[in-house]
Amino acid sequence: MQVAIIGAGIGGLTLAIALKKAGISFVVYEATAQIKPVGAGIAIANNAMQVYRHLGISSQLTNAGVRISTVMLTDMQLQVLDQTSLARFEQKYQLANIAIHRSVLHRILVEAVGEEHLRLNKRLQNITRGDDGRYELRFTDDTVAHHEFVFGADGLRSQVRELLFGNHTLRDAHQVCWRGVVPFKMPAEYEHVAVESWGKGKRLGFVKLADGQLYWYFLIDEDLYCEHTTLANYLEDCPTWVKQMILQTPPQLIHRDKLYDLTPFDTWQKEKACLIGDAAHATTPNLGQGACQAIEDVYVISKLLEHYSLEEALQRYPAIRKKKAHAIVRDSWALGKIAQWRNPLLVVLRNTAFRLLPPWMKKRQMEKMFELDRV
Repeated sequence: MQVAIIGAGIGGLTLAIALKKAGISFVVYEATAQIKPVGAGIAIANNAMQVYRHLGISSQLTNAGVRISTVMLTDMQLQVLDQTSLARFEQKYQLANIAIHRSVLHRILVEAVGEEHLRLNKRLQNITRGDDGRYELRFTDDTVAHHEFVFGADGLRSQVRELLFGNHTLRDAHQVCWRGVVPFKMPAEYEHVAVESWGKGKRLGFVKLADGQLYWYFLIDEDLYCEHTTLANYLEDCPTWVKQMILQTPPQLIHRDKLYDLTPFDTWQKEKACLIGDAAHATTPNLGQGACQAIEDVYVISKLLEHYSLEEALQRYPAIRKKKAHAIVRDSWALGKIAQWRNPLLVVLRNTAFRLLPPWMKKRQMEKMFELDRV
């Protein structure tokens, strides 16, 4: 097989679909014994949906997800600070932003790739490049594979990046995040709305998924976190139904993680190896664009393959993608800090500023996020 894709996450599987579309042979190697997505739910924004239309699966995702028609920012009592309708972008692109369970998304992607292209329980141990120019991939189960090209789609702590591109610094956001999915009937006014609520050193968000499910996340500053404190103790200033939503989620189905991103760097491609997604430009989740930016990477590579060889496409891809991907990392990091302000005066000023944010400014920000890079 010509190409090895390391990592069967959203970016790796989306890349596999693009290579399949281009008629390029590939194998996807995944470290886990089964594809078991974590993180509960995900919003696929309009930019990513455009890519999936290009790859021929947007209608399947739309049918399996729930349309997001409004993005709403509130305080912890759900008093609205700002809200933005996404209708004009739906009309412009003839696509909706959707919320979907990660397991459903992964199932659709795996079906589009074909399970025959997946190799599970293959944890990468080492990569070397032989005299013939091919890469030797050695896995922890002592098996070996040889490929002409290698894509690192293996996330924040990418082995491909470490082995072929050197060490790059992870930035600790000093925030702890819980995520979960729960069957729950929320108030009708929040149907088709993605809500994020800001407090003092903490945030929460929620959005409806299909089949009566609701995806939520809640995060706090790390210095407020105590391992022996129950989640309920952090929710005292939330509406009763929001507390119920979170506390009714079975504890074994709640994922808790610390948040990091990757200090931006420029070298995503070297010889016939390439990084995409979090391996190249991991971001904090504050703009909801982490997976979407990995998907955009694939779009650029796919479009380049219409005109260039795979080797030429890899050489051209980073220059096209770096500006936007690095801007998302930078803006998401800054927004995450503002959202966590704890000084009472700064919180009042922040909330007032977002209430007074001009509509043209919000429109411009959304347009920049949803517009795909030109190839």
